Amino acid sequence: MAARRKRKARRRNRGRFGFLYKLLSILLIFAAILAGCVVFFRVNTMVVEGNSRYTAEEIIAASGVEQGDNLFTLNKSQMVFRILTRLPYVDDLSIDRKLPDTLIFHVTESTPVAWLESGGTCWLLDHRCKILEAGDASLTQGLPEVLGLTPVDATVGSRLTVSPEEQNKLERLRAFFTAIAGRQMTGSLTAFIDLSSENELRFGYGENLTVIFPLNGDFDQETYELKRALETMDERGIPRTGTLDQNYEGRESHLLPERWLPGQQTGRTDDAAEQTAPPEGSQAPQEEEDANA
Repeated sequence: MAARRKRKARRRNRGRFGFLYKLLSILLIFAAILAGCVVFFRVNTMVVEGNSRYTAEEIIAASGVEQGDNLFTLNKSQMVFRILTRLPYVDDLSIDRKLPDTLIFHVTESTPVAWLESGGTCWLLDHRCKILEAGDASLTQGLPEVLGLTPVDATVGSRLTVSPEEQNKLERLRAFFTAIAGRQMTGSLTAFIDLSSENELRFGYGENLTVIFPLNGDFDQETYELKRALETMDERGIPRTGTLDQNYEGRESHLLPERWLPGQQTGRTDDAAEQTAPPEGSQAPQEEEDANA
């Protein structure tokens, strides 16, 4: 019995030592791989893709990375933060490692979509209301001016901030930019985007048209209705002039002959209105001469 117990004890000890030996071997292998990564995988090549406003050298310099840095010990989150902070026109960024020695920067740059003036300075905004640049009126050519918002502590590279009383309007402006970009209609925004009303958003579209949306409406739906109304006008040969008012019940679009401009009242006149796009499921709109009868 004693001999049998000794044999069992020896087998248990061998099992314990065998497990420890395997664990130690795994740790040693892992340490060797890690040491190899630290010693051998050094940054030698850096590639920048998608950039146009900034040079590759500017983007790499903003990242803080230098040749010879270890490819695996670099903190990509810190690199992205540095670039987004120092280069305002960078909208989005991702960084990939390509073994054995390459970093690839995938850059998406912002485009100015509007501007607003405060304290004699013009502030350029992108579709997320990030401030891209500050300067004089020479920066604003071809872009609509945002009216009805007052910047608070405006800083290039940061999101636009306003007073709490104007916060809802700022959020609606962001939603409007997102919706209009989703329809690929941003390039037709002109002259002004007016948020001075408590229940309407008014903006210039093309050369001679003003469009009115409900401020707290569904901008995805409103931009769809706008696109449909414009197509109907073009099909009928109706000029894109006047005021296309979509702030009516029943999701109707009415074309008023006079163009609303900032500083004027809306002045809806139903007798003079032309319905250019009907509610879903309704009959087709009347011809222009019938509507004007």
